[in-house]
Amino acid sequence: MFTGLIREIGRVKKYHNNILTIESKYIAKIGDSIAINGVCLTVIKVNSDGFDLELSDETRSIIDSSKISGEVHIEPAMQLTDRFEGHIVQGHVDCVGEVIKIISKSKENATDFIIAVEPKYIAYIIPKGSITIDGVSLTINDVYENSFRLTIIPHTLRETLIKNYKIGTKVNIETDLFARYIEHILKNRDKKRAISWSDIDKIQMSY
Repeated sequence: MFTGLIREIGRVKKYHNNILTIESKYIAKIGDSIAINGVCLTVIKVNSDGFDLELSDETRSIIDSSKISGEVHIEPAMQLTDRFEGHIVQGHVDCVGEVIKIISKSKENATDFIIAVEPKYIAYIIPKGSITIDGVSLTINDVYENSFRLTIIPHTLRETLIKNYKIGTKVNIETDLFARYIEHILKNRDKKRAISWSDIDKIQMSY
């Protein structure tokens, strides 16, 4: 699990045969889960200046190729002893969005970003709710038919790669976990009978 708070800006040294080599100050261990631009990946090798991770075919089919090159957001998985901030992030990218408008708001000392997504994902994007953009936990201001608006404060711009976004920039999007759960439950509650305590006992006994 992650929180959407970026710990470091790393750099992709190489990407070959589904192996992503990252230059980073973070001291990783083999088997660690690390989010790279919001994508949860597993460390398979530790190097003197970073680590290697492997991308599955499923992951590569969802994310945009620009997310595995150049500078990247890095967040190691949350530890039990960590202070919980941001919001619950799984590192499971739902879709790729695109920046379609950037509005500087000098009076409010902030910048608005309008990001377009496929309409089917709008159901999981909630006004004043949370969303993860390239691994960054952000609050949604407005939601439209096929896009949504974020307001980014100067600190977030300085400390993340959002400062480099332009019209047409592709971004990894992870929608709100609870919105997805609720939608799935409502969609399927009439298709299957309710699970019973006997079912739960059988599931437990199978382990």
